[in-house]
Amino acid sequence: MRRIALLALVAGLFLPVIASQPAHAQATRTWVSGVGDDANPCSRTAPCKTFPGAISKTAAGGEINCLDSGGFGTVTITKAITIYCEGVVGGVLAAGVNGIIVNAAATDHVVLRGLDIDGAGTGIKGVTILQAASVVIEHCFIRNFNSAGGIGVSAAPTNFNSMLMIRDSVISHNGTAADGAGVQITTNGGSARATITNTAIHKNFVGLNVLGTSNVQVNNSNISENLSTGFALGGAASARIGRSMIVNNLGSATTGSVLSYLDNQINGNAPDTTPATAGGYH
Repeated sequence: MRRIALLALVAGLFLPVIASQPAHAQATRTWVSGVGDDANPCSRTAPCKTFPGAISKTAAGGEINCLDSGGFGTVTITKAITIYCEGVVGGVLAAGVNGIIVNAAATDHVVLRGLDIDGAGTGIKGVTILQAASVVIEHCFIRNFNSAGGIGVSAAPTNFNSMLMIRDSVISHNGTAADGAGVQITTNGGSARATITNTAIHKNFVGLNVLGTSNVQVNNSNISENLSTGFALGGAASARIGRSMIVNNLGSATTGSVLSYLDNQINGNAPDTTPATAGGYH
């Protein structure tokens, strides 16, 4: 009897401590699955269903991985994080809304890799960047954002020296009017720098639109068959392009003071233009 009483006393002492522990601490790596459940802890064996469900259970600086193909929902990112879905279909269907909004701290780094972001003809912006130290978009398809002002990738950071890198991606069929574009990079009180490499910006309204005080470098890319200007530059922005194609756009190849390394293919546009020399070879 004494032993039973002692065990009951010990259990009573530890019960408040156990009850006070959180059900699931944030993990450095979490998982989503097409057959997951957001009530799960987002572990490898108990994955979540959506990116919003997983991001709340992922620590800052952590990574969300796609276990298999699925539609994982639109998401707002407010902290440093990587979403990595290479090798499967990491779907984000964004009919009538924005696909991914990045509004993190000015010191946060965000990586989006292997995503298929589809506006279904009525989406607003595929990826919209409001604030972050850097955003990397790799191996992504971003398409069909055709609402008023529809844009595939929109960067308008409020912080200074925000960096955008787009690499090995396809950005197509975005925008149906003059304020629509495949990629639009501007400034909103801050400053933006961008590098676009090995990327196709294809069949949008404007292909690439650079505004404000942005500084953009384009390499080994294809800006083609857009409904208006291929590569537009305005304001005090600066832009350079090398080893790329600007072809078959229904508007001018370039507008504004786009600079060329003189190793591009520019033809079939209406009209073709001859950008000034960028220099830069040493």
